[in-house]
Amino acid sequence: MASSHARRTDIVTDRGAIGARKLDAAAIVSILNKHGVKYVVIGAFAAIAQQAPIDPTRDIDFTPDTTASNLRRLSAALKDLDARIRTEGVVGGLPFDHDGASLGRSAVWNLICPYGEFDISFRPSGFDGGYSELAAHAHRVVVDGIEVAIADLDDVIRSKEAAGRPKDLRVLPALYRFRATRRSL
Repeated sequence: MASSHARRTDIVTDRGAIGARKLDAAAIVSILNKHGVKYVVIGAFAAIAQQAPIDPTRDIDFTPDTTASNLRRLSAALKDLDARIRTEGVVGGLPFDHDGASLGRSAVWNLICPYGEFDISFRPSGFDGGYSELAAHAHRVVVDGIEVAIADLDDVIRSKEAAGRPKDLRVLPALYRFRATRRSL
């Protein structure tokens, strides 16, 4: 598994979202790592961590392993993060009670904590196999001194293609060019 380094300032922005806090992804990942959570970072953060020339992101997206023991560790990490459900109507989010089993009963969690916004997606678009499918091609990088497992660029592209949201479709041309450049080196 390849390892590389990315500076946090190249990855995050606080685009002025209502109630949003500037993202400190390293702090979020550090707490997940402290609790031994198995995960793969997906989406724009994963692409930018591989030096893709796309706009910074205001959140970080995770796909965790869905084993019972990992979901228990994830629940403990979310409590340590003081994670709350992100909603436009409530600055700072809504508190929620959870354990490993209850976390696994939802497909996606949109959360906020004192370190910024983050999402948990158990089966991101294009990956019905979730964590195990993404982990097979994941890379380990160091962001702000913290080791992070990130989805392979091809997997980021596949997920954005499958999602088909306008924001995903806008970045695909840049990701295609970047992938072609990397392959030609």
